[in-house]
Order: sequence, then structure tokens, then C-alpha cells
Amino acid sequence: MNFRNILQIGAFAIAISAASIPVASQAHTRVTASTPADGSAVARPRSVTLIFSEALLPPTVAASIVMTAMPGMKNHQPMVIRNFTSAWSNNNKTITLSLRKPLQTGTYEVRWQAAGADGHRMKGTVNFTVR
Repeated sequence: MNFRNILQIGAFAIAISAASIPVASQAHTRVTASTPADGSAVARPRSVTLIFSEALLPPTVAASIVMTAMPGMKNHQPMVIRNFTSAWSNNNKTITLSLRKPLQTGTYEVRWQAAGADGHRMKGTVNFTVR
């Protein structure tokens, strides 16, 4: 047996080992749905809802709403929207950000970070436009 054959056998053994790892250990927290939906255009929402793939540990969760562009304003700097409260539902799989005032016309990014039961911190964004 030559060195190349040993490498091929080793690579095959690693591939078989990786395939046998349970899927749950490879899964990480992610947004499965949102309102407004990612990429959508909506009329002045008063809330933003994120539904996650698993129950989250609320102390690990942070979410922000950022206005990334405003019509008629060139070079609009990102502006954090602070006028909301958050509430959990669906066994800590859903967070709703309730705004005191509807969002104004522009583009928005909801930035989130969270950890599920596995303890791994994940982050992501949901983008939408208010018309």
C-alpha cells in the first residue's frame, strides 16, 4: 500500500465519521420566518416578528432595528430605531418587537444575535422596505 492509498483511505474514514454526526449537533439557531418577511416591501409596520428554528435563551438575545436608507437622502447613515419593546412567545421561539410609532418610509435591517440550547451564539439579519 502506497502513501496515496493511505491518504485516500484516511479521507474516506473522515468523510464517513462526519456523515455519522447527528444533524442536531450541526444545527444552529436561525430565523425561519419573519414579519415583515425578508426582502419584502410593506406599509408602515408597528411590529417586527422573528421566528427562530429553536427555543432561545432570552438573556443571550439581542435585536435591533436599523434604518439603512431614507428616500431623498443621499449617503444616509444607519440609524438605530429605539422606540420598541420586545415580548417572547411560542416557548421562546418567537420574539416580537412592538414599535411605539409605525416605521417611516425607507429600508430597514433587523440585526439579531442569540444562542439556543447548544449555547452557540449565532447572528443574522432580516431586511425589508417600508413604502
